[in-house]
Amino acid sequence: MSNPIEQKKITTHTLLEMKRAHEPISMITAYDFSMAKIVDAAGIDVILVGDSASNVMAGHETTLPITLDQMIYHAASVLRAVKRSLVVVDLPFGSYQGNSKEALNSAIKIMKETGAHAVKLEGGREVKEAIERILSAGVPVMGHLGLTPQSIYKFGTYVVRAKEEAEAQRLREDALLLEELGCFSIVLEKIPALLAKEVSEGLKILPLVLVQAMDATVKYSFYTTC
Repeated sequence: MSNPIEQKKITTHTLLEMKRAHEPISMITAYDFSMAKIVDAAGIDVILVGDSASNVMAGHETTLPITLDQMIYHAASVLRAVKRSLVVVDLPFGSYQGNSKEALNSAIKIMKETGAHAVKLEGGREVKEAIERILSAGVPVMGHLGLTPQSIYKFGTYVVRAKEEAEAQRLREDALLLEELGCFSIVLEKIPALLAKEVSEGLKILPLVLVQAMDATVKYSFYTTC
């Protein structure tokens, strides 16, 4: 976590420099002005405006119902509070899958209407074209592998992913692909700790590990109002 007294703006370049210097990096979710102001003042380096707002703020069972306009509302509220943290906004379900042009339009709409610094989307090779198109417009992209909540009805449960070797190997390959495409960071959610450590150590970009692994550069947390 950076010194909260220092007000130098965090950028994707800053984060990669911190990773190379083996400096700890912090990331947390926020969905509103008040919490974002507290988090930013505390010196948190990255704020994710997650589609988990669907669960935490709106009470839905999954992240699927939240819309692009609702994500923009939450993101704009957060950005109005932030002075130094890097703010990443989730692209919600249905705003990028299967259509790279729609993915680009969604990303541009978020960036223009909120002032966000990057977007995040779930998946590996299946969203390759969407990532390429968004990056071509100069929008930084954070990837997300492992348990991807927008695919919960395919998985059927929120259990640890990539425990079987075939799925673990696909994740390894997808992580390297996302790095090659130009993502500045990848969230690794709910995968075995040893796999997360292996993948993290093999990446030049920033790995953010949620829940399972304890050896990552970044520890990533949610807050809830419950």
